[in-house]
Amino acid sequence: MPAAVTITGVSKRFKLYHEKYSSLKERVQHLGRVPYEEFWALRDIDAEIAEGETWGLLGHNGSGKSTLLKCVAGIIQPTEGRIEVRGRLAALLELGAGFHPDLTGRDNVFLNASLLGLSKREIEKRFDDIVAFAELEQFIDNQVKYYSSGMYMRLGFAVAVNAEPDVLLVDEVLAVGDEAFQRKCLDRVRHFQREGRTIVFVTHAPDLVRQICQKAIVLDHGREVASGSPGVAIRSFREHLLTTGDRPEVAEAMAAALEGDVEGALDGRNDPERKRNFRVRITGVRFEHPGTEECLRPGEPLTIAIGYEARERITAPNFGFAIYDIEGNLLSGTNTRILGTDIPHIDGKGEIRFSFTSVPLLDGTYFLTLAVTDQDEDVVYDWQEQRHRFEVMNPGLAQGMLHMPTKVEVRT
Repeated sequence: MPAAVTITGVSKRFKLYHEKYSSLKERVQHLGRVPYEEFWALRDIDAEIAEGETWGLLGHNGSGKSTLLKCVAGIIQPTEGRIEVRGRLAALLELGAGFHPDLTGRDNVFLNASLLGLSKREIEKRFDDIVAFAELEQFIDNQVKYYSSGMYMRLGFAVAVNAEPDVLLVDEVLAVGDEAFQRKCLDRVRHFQREGRTIVFVTHAPDLVRQICQKAIVLDHGREVASGSPGVAIRSFREHLLTTGDRPEVAEAMAAALEGDVEGALDGRNDPERKRNFRVRITGVRFEHPGTEECLRPGEPLTIAIGYEARERITAPNFGFAIYDIEGNLLSGTNTRILGTDIPHIDGKGEIRFSFTSVPLLDGTYFLTLAVTDQDEDVVYDWQEQRHRFEVMNPGLAQGMLHMPTKVEVRT
């Protein structure tokens, strides 16, 4: 397929001014030179989006997603590199973009559609469809400055999609709509896909990328860190979230562990109500699964191998674990006492293995809490709170958190 959008070595630099000289005297003293700091919002982005493909742009806030979309739309020009777009392009980049607040909805439809390249006759032909899609028949002759944010968004999206563009660019404005309108928008996106149109959109919803995208790009501080199938991109996106503020305590603990500072990795990460005496220490964790990739896949077996070292003979120890999602929700937890596994005693080094025949999770990053206690859980030998993690990558299109193998049977 020929390329609908070609992005070659694109970088975008902005000038950040920390001082502003407003008086004539200040301007003369500084000869018109205002000190500024260079900020590169994009650096060396390359992508080739084929006709008919749907691509998602993922990344944390400030990663450069919207800047890249604006460069593709031609609203801003890249400092370096080149962007080529084939065919008619329509962009819905921010709420109310291109609307004049003192004009009515009707006037703004004609204004916006003309900016997208439609003639007056074409707009008149599609006007009723635009208003019906936006569900604004009752308010179309009111000034848009009285519209709610949802009405703004519905009208803007209705104009963009009814212009029948070859390339549609959509920013995160769809998050403003209610659930019913979001479904309507997704139906129109799928209709565009069936017609072979090209779509590029920015979102913070990985499930949406998995649902409708063929490929995705992940940006981090203006640089491309991953590009490929939705599963690969979503995994990279979640990995970078861990180091950009969503779970800073986990990132700090992992960094301390990598530097060999075991105590630093554990300090502050343990239950404040529990005191560890370290007569038994957890020395390491391995995640074993049959796949060749680093990530586990939904439905695969998994073994959690926990290494330990007992400084002295410990009678009837109790080993346990708990699994949490990235938001800190407890998904599962158990221990050897609950499972009815009798461990008479331990002494020296050894390993405890918890095995699952099938992991019922879809893609995501999951954190593991480990503990060694006595049978009554009154004495805590060691406790590691969400220090270890494993990842599941879903290669399919199923959504949600749980992997539920499903058999379809059609009877006539």
